[in-house]
Amino acid sequence: TRAAMRDDGADYATCAKQAAEIVATGAVPDEATVDQINLVPDAYRGLDRFEARDRIVSAINAEGLAVTVTNDEGEQVPLVEKKKIMQPFGDRSNVVIEPMLTDQWFCDAETLAKPAIAAVESGATTFVPGNWDKTYFEWMRNIEPWCISRQLWWGHRIPVWYGPDGEIFCAKTENLALEAAEAHYGSRVSLTRDPDVLDTWFSSALWPFSTLGWPEETQALQRHYKTDVLVTGFDIIFFWVARMMMMGLHFMEDETGAPEVPFHTVYIHALVRDEKGQKMSKSKGNVIDPLELIDSYGADALRFTLTAMAAQGRDIKLAKSRVEGYRNFATKIWNAARFAEMNECVSVDGFDPASATQTINVWIRGETERTAAAVTKAIEEYRFNEAAGAAYDFVWGQFCDWYLELIKPVLNGSDADAIKETRAMVGWTFDQILKLLHPFMPFVTEELWERMADGGASREAMLVLSEWPQLSGLQKPEADAEIGWAVRLISEIRSVRSEMNVPAGARIPLHIIGGDETAQQRLATHGETIKRLARLETIVHGDAAPEGSANLVVDGTDVALPLAGVIDMAAERDRLSKEITKANDEIAKIDNKLSNAKFVERAPAHVVEENRERRAGFEDQVTRLSAALERLQNAA
Repeated sequence: TRAAMRDDGADYATCAKQAAEIVATGAVPDEATVDQINLVPDAYRGLDRFEARDRIVSAINAEGLAVTVTNDEGEQVPLVEKKKIMQPFGDRSNVVIEPMLTDQWFCDAETLAKPAIAAVESGATTFVPGNWDKTYFEWMRNIEPWCISRQLWWGHRIPVWYGPDGEIFCAKTENLALEAAEAHYGSRVSLTRDPDVLDTWFSSALWPFSTLGWPEETQALQRHYKTDVLVTGFDIIFFWVARMMMMGLHFMEDETGAPEVPFHTVYIHALVRDEKGQKMSKSKGNVIDPLELIDSYGADALRFTLTAMAAQGRDIKLAKSRVEGYRNFATKIWNAARFAEMNECVSVDGFDPASATQTINVWIRGETERTAAAVTKAIEEYRFNEAAGAAYDFVWGQFCDWYLELIKPVLNGSDADAIKETRAMVGWTFDQILKLLHPFMPFVTEELWERMADGGASREAMLVLSEWPQLSGLQKPEADAEIGWAVRLISEIRSVRSEMNVPAGARIPLHIIGGDETAQQRLATHGETIKRLARLETIVHGDAAPEGSANLVVDGTDVALPLAGVIDMAAERDRLSKEITKANDEIAKIDNKLSNAKFVERAPAHVVEENRERRAGFEDQVTRLSAALERLQNAA
């Protein structure tokens, strides 16, 4: 419209009507006409944009075309609108960024997307967690033409050359473009290559096969393509994952000639946030530098922390205290290795765990089998937090805290066969532990793998090259029941002592009320170990619990801990009652918040989640304290 006004001097309304008719009829002028009527006036050509604007404003004011208002002095002044304009600036140059229309190259993304959509629909490629395929489909089913050219200084050049008259020649190489141009013009001509480079995501989309030697049929390409699992973030499902799918299906084929996807699984990992659940940001000052964590706690501790917290569909709330806790886990593993070394427990070549006869050794081999199965299943299902949790519970809880304690009487005894078997079982079990932990903690496990060899000899291969544990037939219910009973009895006694503030140094008797033959046999075998680990003075049998006792039931066996005279029963009941009341008050406060719709709606998500976690903690506290109070009331 403005161009028409300039050309024929017609008023704005007339020219606007003409422009509207052109658009409505589709009679859009050709490119040459558009170029002609949109010429920049000579007076403004070659000027810096800011200088050109100043001159244009001056010209408008000179012709009296500016919108003016009357100021307080009665003068006519230009109207200045008081509103903010969102103006972007370059982060390096600090210069205003403004659009400039240029010719761009586009890709027919809709055509490329159809096979990629079908591949996920058919299950040829799956997302983990599965709900992320919705994001993928949302992008792909509403895809627009893909602008693949960029005005950057580096990258893959657009494979387009121009002839002297602007004719376009698209070819894989410059020689092919020259041949096409010669065929077109009838003689050899000079060509100019398009200065643009391919979009970064376009180049990245070729990654799965271009890095393996494609387009040549290399050995690496034949062996490694297609790949297995792509691990990436949700924010680039469209920018990278979808584009790799499109390119892979377009360029690559399997042995039958059918289009082939670049990977069979896309694992979408969690986003690492701060301990309050907020996204890390330099402006907030809550960024955690992983290199600093590694310097402080070690790479293994950081790796295990991230793995243990990587639940599907949930972001990671990372805190230094969590990394410190798993640093202690690494220390626990190292100390267990030192215990084994001091007691001459090493990996014995040819040892068969199925040959073990000692109940404690039969129990640990069964627990090892169960743990290996749980870790393997969790890894195969991409539930890495569950895999780490299963390994952690077994290593710290069952192996270090129980097995190594329960075998001390055996190692210090006089039965040579039992000692030999136990030493070999410790070595075998520790080998399985190192294998199971290696994906999460590769450095400490590789170091200990070499140190724990038979007689200090070198291993045949590094741990990373060893076979993954595939155990079966090692479990025995009778051993599980016997050792499990002893473990639960000791745990219950420790819990009562802790909840009722029994002094750590106090040695108290344990009364077995009744007790069947099985319980009697187990006490005969493990009595001294139970006394040592539960800090008991004696274990006696009786028909009734002494007055002032805390009563327990462990697997059908009634036991009593006489606490009268050891603690102030009345004061302890009062303390427990106050603690329960305090915890219930906290639960009521949190319930009041969470029942407020405005609070849940307006409060940050991490605050709401934090309140729910605190409520669960207080509920657990009330349950434990109430059980302890009930025992004291019954003892009265």
